[in-house]
Parts: sequence; structure tokens; C-alpha cells
Amino acid sequence: MANYFVIGADHKEYGPVSTEELRKWIGEGRADAQTQVRADGTTEWLPLTTVPELGDVVKKTVPPPSPINALPTTGKTSALAVTSLVLGILGLFTCGITALFGLILGIIALVKVSNSQGALRGKGLALAGTILSGVLLLLLPVFAAMLLPALAAAHDKARQINCMNNEKQLALAVMLYSGDHNNRFPPANTWCDAIKSAAGTEKVFKCPAVNGDSRCDYAFNAKLDGMEANQINPLTVMIFEADGGWDAHGGPELAAPQRHHGKSMIVAFADGHVEVVSASRLSSLRWNP
Repeated sequence: MANYFVIGADHKEYGPVSTEELRKWIGEGRADAQTQVRADGTTEWLPLTTVPELGDVVKKTVPPPSPINALPTTGKTSALAVTSLVLGILGLFTCGITALFGLILGIIALVKVSNSQGALRGKGLALAGTILSGVLLLLLPVFAAMLLPALAAAHDKARQINCMNNEKQLALAVMLYSGDHNNRFPPANTWCDAIKSAAGTEKVFKCPAVNGDSRCDYAFNAKLDGMEANQINPLTVMIFEADGGWDAHGGPELAAPQRHHGKSMIVAFADGHVEVVSASRLSSLRWNP
């Protein structure tokens, strides 16, 4: 029976040992297929599997390869999770409108990923989409409270600008009338009828801030009744907002800032320029030519 020298796990040489001793070492786990051995009387070191008497014993200690289907598989990312996150992000730019759908899809995605037993991934994406969408929906009333006053202010400003344009056109119509009537302003009691053709359209007689059936939301300063333009101080009030209706005329007692633009009103002066005037300034304006 042959004897062998063995390189141990500590890289030291042991032996000579018999074949039976090597069988015992294999059984104890002290030697395996990779253990290097050298037959007595030779100089070449070879794996233990090359020893004919021990080949079968060594093969029994080598674990079989894992089957291909035992390899871990990676599940695909949930499309609902991705969509939830995208809708949540878009909610930042849509005032939370898409966040409602992002919240619903995020919850559905979380449930499906949890129940997929690893077939679906994307739990983190779904969680992020759900949280982001939920936070945006909670903040939506805050956004609305901040946005609505700004929108209302912008709407009021637009109506104020339209009102100013109306009075500018009415003031121009008065100037055109004056040019066609010996440089005299129209009669106060028929001023709307007098300048209607020069104004071009009756729409300019309506203040955009007033909801009503009145044909005219402006009044003419009665002090300017039929006066020559060159005898009137340019800073004299000519047309102002009022609720007297068609051909309304008079003084500051007719002014109606509360129904039109709150604490301010639009005034056209004798020289044709238009200003936004606070209600507190009405009494200080020039009403006498």
C-alpha cells in the first residue's frame, strides 16, 4: 500500500501517511479534493483527486452544483409605483391636482409589491409617491388660501384698468364733441346722448366692476354744463363713477366708490387724463371749473 506526503491547511508538509489514513482524514474533513499530495518516492505535488484509491471518496465530499433555477431572481419594478412618484412630483406644479391620483396609485402599488413575494420591486418609490402626494393634498387648502386673495386682487386690478380705459374713451368723446360744437362741453343733462356716437359703443358707459342693468355707471360734472373748454381748469373733475344711470350728472354726492372699486374710484379730468382716486380724496378734488 502506497504512502503519501500531504500539504495541510496550515501549508505544512505531513507524512508519510497511508491510503487508509488519508481516507480517515477525508472523513474527518481534514483533507478534501483540493488538498495537495505527493506519493512517496516522487517529487510532483498533485490534487488528492488524482490518487486512484481515493477518487470515489473525494468525489462524495464535493457538493453538487446548484441548479440554475435555484439562482435568486430579481423582480421587475412596479409601474404603479413609478407613476405614483411622478404624479406626486407633478403635484408641485399643478397645485396638488395630480397628487390625488398619485396618492391612490401609491397605496395600490404598496399593496401589490407587498403581496408579490418578491416578483415586484419599487416599494420605496411607491412609499415616496404616497407620502409626497399626501403632503401636497394636506397643504392644498393652504395653497388655496394664499392663491385666492392674489387671484381676487388681480381680477380687481384688471377691472380697474378696464374702467380707466372706459373713462379715457368717454373723455376723448367729450373732446371730440367739443371740437364739433364751438369748443363747448356737452349739456350735463344729456351728456351720454351727446357723446354716444363719438364714443363708438355703449359698452364704454358700463363699469366692469358693476353688475346691473343700468346703461351707464358714470356721471358728468354738472358744473361743466355747456362750458367753453378754454375756460375750464384742466384739473377739474369731468367724469366719475356713479350709480345715477344714463345721463347722470352732479357733484361728489353722486360718487359711488363702494359699489365699484371699494375704497377708490376712477376719475377723468377736464384735460382728458384719468386717475385712480381714493374715496378720502373726493372732497379735495376740484369740482368747480
